[in-house]
Amino acid sequence: MSNKASQLSTRRRSAPGGGDPSELIGEVSEAVRGRKPPWLKVKAAGGAGYLQLQEQIGADDLRTVCQEAACPNIGECWNSGTATFMILGDTCTRRCGFCNVKSGKPTFHDPLEGFRVAKQVARMNLKHAVITSVDRDDLPDYGASAFVDVMRQIRRQAPECNVEILTPDFRGQEMPLAAVLQESPEVFNHNLEVVERLYPVARRGSTFNRSLRVLSNARMMAPKTLIKSGLMVGLGEDATEVEACMEKIQQAGVQILTVGQYLRPSEEHLPVVRYWHPDEFKSLAVSGKAMGFRHVEAGPLVRSSYHAAEQVG
Repeated sequence: MSNKASQLSTRRRSAPGGGDPSELIGEVSEAVRGRKPPWLKVKAAGGAGYLQLQEQIGADDLRTVCQEAACPNIGECWNSGTATFMILGDTCTRRCGFCNVKSGKPTFHDPLEGFRVAKQVARMNLKHAVITSVDRDDLPDYGASAFVDVMRQIRRQAPECNVEILTPDFRGQEMPLAAVLQESPEVFNHNLEVVERLYPVARRGSTFNRSLRVLSNARMMAPKTLIKSGLMVGLGEDATEVEACMEKIQQAGVQILTVGQYLRPSEEHLPVVRYWHPDEFKSLAVSGKAMGFRHVEAGPLVRSSYHAAEQVG
């Protein structure tokens, strides 16, 4: 499929916080106006494993990014007994234009959350647990101590389980990052999400260079930990921009990269400009391997934690 999709004018939509996103992301292609392409169709979530896990997580008052971010792979992952836990509540202090997690002023505080997450990890007999969080810019350490606690609890209750953490940028502060990495997670993940040009509209409150610095600092602070990051496409970037971004990520010391298609959660979020073809994702994976990444997971439905356990092997 050509990277040059035919362009049509589209109704202007306000970006979160004001402004016209089309000035940065471009105009929505004609193909996006119709149904989603067949390669984006997935089975509705269900099945015995899914329902059992849903009940257990609800009973323990836990949250997963699978639910909060409306991940298209939730059925597949939950039926296989894997999930990505989201700590520190369900309210984010930032308002990214692509994210389905609600934003506002958080009030969540539960000193036993780490214990309860670890209990669920042990109950599921996980071999690889992924822990992420909302942004908590309201906290003195931006939530770093909660990551530390949940990792320690998992080590106690499920010592055979690998731990992957997917953190915010901690406002670029090194001490919270150092505290998290001192616990020696098997994988440290911080997502760039979009190419640098799209940061003003897609990642308000964040900066591209700050996130790159988080990754390079993590590489220096924890040389034995696998460093990972992720990108989305479909917001108006082209292949040249994506590959240039991938090179910067690799030069920051990242070994594992995920690349997936952006899917619009609602009319209030940024529009999809283009659906990338599966062959284009394959091309990105080939380019990434040539750049020196240890592993590149690229595909329309790939998300940051998709096949996370396999990426470590």
